[in-house]
Amino acid sequence: MSNENSSQSLSDDIQPSISDGSITLRSFNLADVLSLFEAARESIDEASPWLPWCHRDYTMEESLEWILGCTKSWAAGSEYDFAIVDNQTHTLVGGVGINQLDRQNSRANLGYWVRTGWGRRGIATSAARMAAIFSFQTLKLARLEITVAAANKASMRVAEKLGAKYEGRLPQNPTNREPQDARLYTLHSNQWMR
Repeated sequence: MSNENSSQSLSDDIQPSISDGSITLRSFNLADVLSLFEAARESIDEASPWLPWCHRDYTMEESLEWILGCTKSWAAGSEYDFAIVDNQTHTLVGGVGINQLDRQNSRANLGYWVRTGWGRRGIATSAARMAAIFSFQTLKLARLEITVAAANKASMRVAEKLGAKYEGRLPQNPTNREPQDARLYTLHSNQWMR
């Protein structure tokens, strides 16, 4: 796995591109608006129960707003959202993000999604693994939390494949439109970065 620009500080306008040979994580840019829109629209049936933003009326304007927000958040150091791009086809196949940063306690949330048609290939696990390494090595975080709706078996499998520790059930996860219990998994830098 290469981490281009690793010698540059994140406060620079240069944002890293990380690859494992099959997929690349890179920052979203304005050229991704249509690709993100298409990926979201393709994934509505599968993703909407878990991702409130991926709804039936999702628009191109929402893709643009998301990408502009990602750029601002990255510049502010408050959130790091990566596009997941297939190296062979250059298709935007999903996203992975480090958000809800709590620098005082050296922790953040790790979230991921893969567009319909690209699931069951290990993409979410690979992307989440690279994002976790970025979080621990570059951001110097100590803990990542993965909150998964209790009925979202695919996301639970990703957390488990990462070796995340199951910490318990959270009643009525507030990040979803309809209240539903969630499961909390964690990754710790002292276990990952040995």
